[in-house]
Amino acid sequence: MQIALTNKLAVALGVKPPAVDESIPPLLSWTANWTRVWDNRRADDMLVLVNHATRFTVAIYEVKRKNLKDVEEKMTRAIENTLLSMNYNPELVEAYMQLADEVKFVKNSDRRKAAWVSRAGLECAFHVGREYNGLDKVYSDTVGVGSNYRIVDYSGNDKEGFFPYRAMGEALAKLTGKQLYKSRALEFEVTLDLEIYKARRRIIVPAQMSFKSLHRVLQYAYGWQNCHLYDFVIYDHQTQKPLQRLVPEEEDLAYDDKARLMAGLTLEDFFPLHKRGCYTYDFGDNWEHEIQLVRSIDDYDTELPYLKEAQGQTPPEDVGGVGGFLSFREMMLDENHPMHDEMKNWVGYWQPELGEFARRPRVIYLY
Repeated sequence: MQIALTNKLAVALGVKPPAVDESIPPLLSWTANWTRVWDNRRADDMLVLVNHATRFTVAIYEVKRKNLKDVEEKMTRAIENTLLSMNYNPELVEAYMQLADEVKFVKNSDRRKAAWVSRAGLECAFHVGREYNGLDKVYSDTVGVGSNYRIVDYSGNDKEGFFPYRAMGEALAKLTGKQLYKSRALEFEVTLDLEIYKARRRIIVPAQMSFKSLHRVLQYAYGWQNCHLYDFVIYDHQTQKPLQRLVPEEEDLAYDDKARLMAGLTLEDFFPLHKRGCYTYDFGDNWEHEIQLVRSIDDYDTELPYLKEAQGQTPPEDVGGVGGFLSFREMMLDENHPMHDEMKNWVGYWQPELGEFARRPRVIYLY
């Protein structure tokens, strides 16, 4: 595998790489840059790579100058981890990495590819700013995942453009001859009890999914805005009593010394041995989503995560929990209610019934 370094990155690494080897296929060739995420900082802190054949993006944050040692290993691992994060077949990813072999640095002299990696860097910087603002000692080599779901090469005229994750998947399947999607999956039914009705979602997710990613899946499935705290509780399959509370941040442990950080844990650490859990979002409104395991699927062969079924509208954010929602809904349904117009203006586009698109089965893209 050859990685074409921008001049900035080559200087930072202290290397004078040779010219690009045109005999190496574009699918095994990448361009890499070292860039800065934060405008108020002077140091570059993110590595970004873009594949020549598919414009598939890989990014690593935080990588400062002192972290540039063993950069070949960091890049290789980041490519592998990002491909796995797209839920591609692990056997397909392993075959690609074997074909890629060891990293060979070359000099980037292609302005178009330099523009690709610069644009990818901007997109990844937005992701870092949204996810890691205010956090110290962050290291993630899957920062580029979301960029691969955004269309590229779209002109709005006769050029239709394409999605890098699809292009990469199709190219890898053709190169390796292996099935693109093959994973162990879990199907859950999730229920938010609103007293007058239940808002239900049926989802299928990878068994190796992290709890933070499951949080994002549930945010999407219910249309929440991800602006409040959350946790998960797993119930023991025998006693049906709480077995483990999982929290996203270390500071959450200060309020519950029996809780456990969810970092590094996956769904298969608890499921299918245990069958039930609870996802609580917004500790003020206290939205408790009951999670019930429906089935475990050994060889799931299509794209994940997937929203299989949706019933029942989600309340607006900050409505005041179930009690507040019942009062709010009554005002919204009664045009003669003295608070009807005020509530309608406050809630914006919210409707009492779940819309047609929201009920439609579809793949969930975790940007």
